[in-house]
Amino acid sequence: MKQSSSANNAIPSLGVALIPIVLTIGLLGIQIFYYDDFTPHIALAIGFAITALVGWSQGYRWKDIESGAFHVLHVAMPSIATLIVVGMLVSTWIASGTVPLLIYYGLELIDPAWFLAASMLLCSVVSLSIGTSWTTVGTVGLALIGIGAAFGIPVYWTAGAVVSGAFFGDKISPLSDTTNLAAAVTESNVFDHIRNMMPTTIPAMIIAFIIYLFVGGQTTTDASQLEQIALFKEGLNTHFDLGFLPLIPLLVVMALAFFKISPIPALFIGFILGAVVAVFNYGYNLNEVLTFAHSGFKISTGTASLDSLLNRGGVSSMTWVVTLMMFALAFGGALERTRCLEAVVRAILSMTKGFRGLQTSAILTSVATNAVSGDVYLSIALPGRMYGPEYDKLGYSRLNLSRAIEEGGTLVSPLIPWNAGGAFVMGTLGLTVTSGDYSALLYIPLAFACWLSPVIGIFYAQTGWFSRRAEVSESAMESGPRSEGVGVEQKAEGVA
Repeated sequence: MKQSSSANNAIPSLGVALIPIVLTIGLLGIQIFYYDDFTPHIALAIGFAITALVGWSQGYRWKDIESGAFHVLHVAMPSIATLIVVGMLVSTWIASGTVPLLIYYGLELIDPAWFLAASMLLCSVVSLSIGTSWTTVGTVGLALIGIGAAFGIPVYWTAGAVVSGAFFGDKISPLSDTTNLAAAVTESNVFDHIRNMMPTTIPAMIIAFIIYLFVGGQTTTDASQLEQIALFKEGLNTHFDLGFLPLIPLLVVMALAFFKISPIPALFIGFILGAVVAVFNYGYNLNEVLTFAHSGFKISTGTASLDSLLNRGGVSSMTWVVTLMMFALAFGGALERTRCLEAVVRAILSMTKGFRGLQTSAILTSVATNAVSGDVYLSIALPGRMYGPEYDKLGYSRLNLSRAIEEGGTLVSPLIPWNAGGAFVMGTLGLTVTSGDYSALLYIPLAFACWLSPVIGIFYAQTGWFSRRAEVSESAMESGPRSEGVGVEQKAEGVA
């Protein structure tokens, strides 16, 4: 007898739905913590296979599960493509002198004592202006990593400040895809949504700024660090053009992003301009530029620490990250198509009592979906779709929900290494985990603004502060038609 399609399959029981999730988390834990090996790829692949078996036992066909995985991969392809283009861009921007120029003048103008706080503010302003955290991390953030290295500041501290600032802008910019998605999926006005996020966003940023300022104030610049700064500046001045020409690729990309040109063509134009400047300024031939774009830039300045900073980029440097994202997204897509995630969310909803529990559950569900599925869009769309009617029943505005899923979705995505956001941050900023050394992952707790915002959101949920009741217009909508799952998926794809 022919099996039914996924559209006709019942939701699995909670126990069945948890099987692939629990087993995959267990495999990841064994791989990472017992064997001290941070390569989650195969554990996620096995998790996908377990999900497929569970789906098959529930009456799903392989075609259904495969299409679920490919659907999520399709939605995330712009993110994967962006990651590849950033790898190309990084190599040519170093070869052209764009990144070296930013590092040089950063060393000239920024005092180590307020470097971390300034990094967060700079990334905040850039990300807010252009509406994309990824472009901010891949351009300004990369240069700040170099400046921090010259100052002797651990890379995870700098990365934490960069991530805090970059994803703050992504959260509250009206140009951001996730900001518009959160508003769309909860049927809220995007500017009302942004205003309603301020009670959590502003305190989180202020606290993060004070911490970075305090830590920076403890930084002392001794003779060895001054010598390293001098060596960095000498090496950069000797091997690169520090005039206006290398700035052109950066200025063009920022302008394109501001005018809402899609990230992939904007970044690719930046890559081409970087390659042109590299050829014009340094005489590289076409083959050398293409080699840089694929394998990364290579130079020997005579200063080992500077060489390790500049010898990076290229498509090959992103391969590990791209494959990790694909495994994680396929696993998340299979969980969504077999309705395992929906079963877990419904179980949580059935145990949720009152607004305090509902708001807290919405935040934590977005966090958990981020961690399990590896997809920030799914972490916003799934709880946004399923929790909305519960807010209507309790008489609370859906703006509370849109804020919750932004905090658990947008802000948490860079803190999960196998999530699209976390994989991008680690790949772009060179945060590698090797030989059991997990220090690079310290950027996660040090990205204070990202995790403080949902914590503050949970505090507000428990106290009732800044928890908006539904207005008359919203209450009237409760009895009217609202978007169902297909509409939400279409919105998510369109915004992504």
